[in-house]
Amino acid sequence: MLINTKTHEKFSLRRSVSTDSRLSVFLHCNYNHQLLSEMNTFYNMIKLVVLSLILPACLSCSKDDSDGTDYSADFSFELDPTTNQVTFTNQSSGEYLYVEWDFGNDQSIGKSTDKDKVHSIYYPEKGEYDVTLKVWGVLNTSADTKTMTKMVTIETDDPDYVNPEGLIWSDEFNTATINSANWTYEIGHGDWGWGNNELQYYTNGDNAEIIDGKLVLTAKKVDDNKTQGSYTSTRMISKGKQEFTYGRIEVRAKLPSGTGVWPAIWMLGANIGQVGWPACGEIDIMEYVGFEPDVVHATVHCNAGSGANGNGSSKALKTGEEAFHIYGLIWTEASLTFYVDTPDNVVHVYAPADKNENNWPFNKPHFFIMNIAVGGTWGGSHGIDNTIFPQTMEIDYVRVYELDD
Repeated sequence: MLINTKTHEKFSLRRSVSTDSRLSVFLHCNYNHQLLSEMNTFYNMIKLVVLSLILPACLSCSKDDSDGTDYSADFSFELDPTTNQVTFTNQSSGEYLYVEWDFGNDQSIGKSTDKDKVHSIYYPEKGEYDVTLKVWGVLNTSADTKTMTKMVTIETDDPDYVNPEGLIWSDEFNTATINSANWTYEIGHGDWGWGNNELQYYTNGDNAEIIDGKLVLTAKKVDDNKTQGSYTSTRMISKGKQEFTYGRIEVRAKLPSGTGVWPAIWMLGANIGQVGWPACGEIDIMEYVGFEPDVVHATVHCNAGSGANGNGSSKALKTGEEAFHIYGLIWTEASLTFYVDTPDNVVHVYAPADKNENNWPFNKPHFFIMNIAVGGTWGGSHGIDNTIFPQTMEIDYVRVYELDD
């Protein structure tokens, strides 16, 4: 048989090519399969690494959340029926940051770290009072709190309690925070140190707080330079919020101590923005300079006499720094009478016989001011003792009564 050599060669070539293609496809598929297998192995390794990182964090978060709720709120109380005093003791358990009290009689205590403090609260009138203790957990959020409420029953009125008759207005400082409906903070250094070359900077509430039903104003030292801004303090006013003309005024307070402090409880005429000082009138119910301990001062300033020429007097008071005293004013159309503790313990009387605009701007509304100055023309006249700070003035209440007939 004759064989076409060229044809056979072509066939053999085609056959060879076809076999090589199948081998190439096989090798390609086998390579892809191997690559896919290696990629799956790598992906699984990545998953293991990620899980090893995330799982402990999740477990940690779960533990933190558990810690945030691993506590309970509880308290006990004991009533003395002879005095209507109730003592409250925190008995909360677990891990928590703060306690907050509401005693159900318009008295409350804001967030406090003093968990062991026993509170003695006076309930002068019979009734049922819901007392609530709120406990703040370690997360320190409103969601992480627990409360316990118990009813305190007062069976009888305290026979010795006298409800203040004729009370027009008061701030008893029994709320958790300072009442902005009554008070505004004056801020800054003032013009020439508030007119007296004082050295303190008055802050926007950073130096004032309510603790156990008392307003506490604090003067703090910033540095030892004894220059303007070396101290911070508080100046609170009731201008535009609580203003009064005539009445009996009482402020119960405990004073700071030490050379350089100058606390005051006083009033200014509400028209100061129109007529200026001293034409508006100034009534210094109580002033105290730390370089002269155990002496309180009461002074009147107006166009007839102001500054060093103001009309005033002083009185010895041995425990002004150690105890609370009432600093009072009886303000009538005829006179201003200043006293300590009781109206018969008079400090000063201002009563010009012939009244005019210069000597009697006290027929118009006045507002309250409470502050602690540091240094100044009077308070700093004997220097400043930087070792005394911080210093506080505590105010139990401010009350305004109608005049007796």
